[in-house]
Amino acid sequence: MEVFVDELVLWLRTSGVRVLFILIGAFIVIRIFKVLIRKSKDRIGVPEKVGIERAKRTDTLASIMETTVRVVGLITGFLMLLKQIGIDIGPLLAGAGVVGLAIGFGAQSLVKDVISGFFILFENHMNVGDVVKVAGVAGLIENIDLRVTVLRDLEGKVHVIPNGEISVVTNMTKEWARAVVEIGVAYKEDVDSVIGVLKEVGDGMKKDVEFGPMILEPLEVLGLDSFGDSAVNIKVMFKTQPIKQWSVAREYRRRVKKAFDARGIEIPFPHVTLYMGEAGSEGKLRIETVPSGDA
Repeated sequence: MEVFVDELVLWLRTSGVRVLFILIGAFIVIRIFKVLIRKSKDRIGVPEKVGIERAKRTDTLASIMETTVRVVGLITGFLMLLKQIGIDIGPLLAGAGVVGLAIGFGAQSLVKDVISGFFILFENHMNVGDVVKVAGVAGLIENIDLRVTVLRDLEGKVHVIPNGEISVVTNMTKEWARAVVEIGVAYKEDVDSVIGVLKEVGDGMKKDVEFGPMILEPLEVLGLDSFGDSAVNIKVMFKTQPIKQWSVAREYRRRVKKAFDARGIEIPFPHVTLYMGEAGSEGKLRIETVPSGDA
């Protein structure tokens, strides 16, 4: 027992001290790289200086680099610890290749996820902060790594999608976006006059202090797009900053409603007509749904 205690004390004075230094060193190295990466991201990833797309790309790559440094640091520290406690890591490293090959055959889906993630990042299909639709799910990208992509939808639900399941990427906020709005008015309204009002509202938004910076190009009126059951539909669109298309479209609809109300322009809506029957006949009640434009 006394011999064991002496050997333990000797190990603590020699290898034990080195183990402690390895743990502290690994923590410090990981922390230093983490701080450097974040400072570099803050310096070169400012949207006002480099643009929104460059800033999102910087955020994505910074996240990947932080994860890589953490994994490499922990693995290196672990191997150094094994050596200090007397385990020969030579055969372990030699066998790692064989084990890795076996794992590769048994975990093909994982390999597929990693390869797909690499090409997604390399080809810059999407970045953190983009709104995308992938694998049947739409939402804001909160994180991308080599294995999975994490989205949060409008309801706050988080979707974790393996990169191997992503075959089509629909990026709704790549460099710029477009707000497409369809406005329906009654058949009795003069289309040219309505288009004039729509342009007036669009010009007002372009000059607005809050919404003007979101709009990259003035309103474009595509014209009379379709004939509906009770309305003629006019389609317009704005070119906007990424992610701002929905805010611009909502505000434009609000302003159009107010402008139409002020000018007496009718926006059709279905309503119910009650028919009680003719005098002297059997009392019958007939309910018809009649669009307001046809009333």
